[in-house]
Amino acid sequence: MADVVFTNVRILDGTGQNNPYTGSVLVRDNRIRQVGRSTAPIAPGSAAVIDGAGATLMPGMCEAHTHFSWNDAATLAAIQTMPLEEHVLWCAKVAKRYLQAGFTSCVGAACAKPRLDVVIRNAINAGQIPGPRYLAASQEITVLGALGDETLPHLPFPEFSFGVNVSGADEMRKAVRLFLKYGVDSIKLNLSGDNFTPQSPAETTWMLDEEVAAAMREVKIRGKRGVAHARSSESVKQALRHGIELIYHASFVDEEALDMLEAKKDEVFVAPGIAILYAMLYEAEPWGVTHAMACDMGYQIEWDAACVSLAKMHKRGIRVLPGGDYGFAFTPHCQNARDLEFFVKYLGFTPMEAIRCTTLYGGQVMKRPDDLGLVKEGYLADLMLVDGDPLANLSILRDPKRILAVMKDGVFAKAPEIAARRQWERAA
Repeated sequence: MADVVFTNVRILDGTGQNNPYTGSVLVRDNRIRQVGRSTAPIAPGSAAVIDGAGATLMPGMCEAHTHFSWNDAATLAAIQTMPLEEHVLWCAKVAKRYLQAGFTSCVGAACAKPRLDVVIRNAINAGQIPGPRYLAASQEITVLGALGDETLPHLPFPEFSFGVNVSGADEMRKAVRLFLKYGVDSIKLNLSGDNFTPQSPAETTWMLDEEVAAAMREVKIRGKRGVAHARSSESVKQALRHGIELIYHASFVDEEALDMLEAKKDEVFVAPGIAILYAMLYEAEPWGVTHAMACDMGYQIEWDAACVSLAKMHKRGIRVLPGGDYGFAFTPHCQNARDLEFFVKYLGFTPMEAIRCTTLYGGQVMKRPDDLGLVKEGYLADLMLVDGDPLANLSILRDPKRILAVMKDGVFAKAPEIAARRQWERAA
């Protein structure tokens, strides 16, 4: 693998502490080998030199709540009923799109069929398909009547439910063991309800402590991770009591829940997924949900509560990460970086803090805190070259035309035009 040098770039290192500076970065094999504060090349003449012309070089982003198998449909049923063969192809296509959009790492948050995440992760790791570094999730595990239970009384086929329904600790244990056998990295539990399913609204909590305890015993034995859909305050506290490390949503939190989160701020992550709340309120009318209907469903109440809760978490130093529920019609895939804009506009983050959430914190949530998520010597060469200054305009991070290059593991997933041109010249 030839050395690559990025020169004449503004280096945004991802720490959230250092202002961007002009410099050069040497990539050798799959690692960042040298970072210099000079525009002069820092490698032998045999290296491929990428003149960034002042573009921003930053770490690849991490999406902390990924659903590759959500197929940009408007309902859970429409995701669920996609045939398996087409669903695998869909996931492979979406994984490539995420990588080329600058998401070099993704945390799976649930898949629509039992082994979809595992198959895609394995194919990426084997080099069969392009995609981000990926942690594979189980299907959502739920209980009858809660989010994810899509069974119908006139179709007695529970295996076709969107989520896996359990009742009691024994059924939970069996379901978790099956997913662990398949090779998942995480087990997803739907602890709370969701306004998307009116029979189980967001402020309700559905699972019994003994069910959650049974799941987490199996998870911890095998060194895996428990993740939770937890919108209600009680479900957040339940997740923390049982050692769940990654909490999705956390829209409603009382002072006790905030204190518990702060006490474990070095152990847990929160990925709220606020874009879907905004989209349901203001952007879902083409799919039959007017603003008034969304308010009746409880989305305005949840949006208001989430903005307050997450701002408080940020002030307490709790790690809040971007990502969540992209893959619906009203939150289409690869607009995920929009979360960073929402963090600044509604939650009180600075642009630098928002970027830190998807870089430094991204490496941490991927379980690689020592070599992923920063532009730093010795770190993995997961990088993106951006036309412009994300600190001045975060929206450029979701504009494909502004993503000039993406590198994962020292290899270009999206090559800069200058590199493509030089390759053509060598071939000629």
